[in-house]
Amino acid sequence: MPMYEYESSEDGEIITLLRRMGDADAPVVDPTGRGRSFRRCHSVFGVGGGDAGSPPAGGGCACGRPDGGCGMSG
Repeated sequence: MPMYEYESSEDGEIITLLRRMGDADAPVVDPTGRGRSFRRCHSVFGVGGGDAGSPPAGGGCACGRPDGGCGMSG
């Protein structure tokens, strides 16, 4: 399941929830019980790297193990 970020309309607090894709835009219950309303944000992520001329460092497997020890790597 993917993680989604939601921002409070009242105070701008951002929360992250693990939800099914089909529920991504469903209403969010305020986890603190204060009755705030939340809207889904467009999440962004960054990937660090070296200079533009070199291939990205790392590699490995989708499971997150750098050596691909789960047997998923090609």
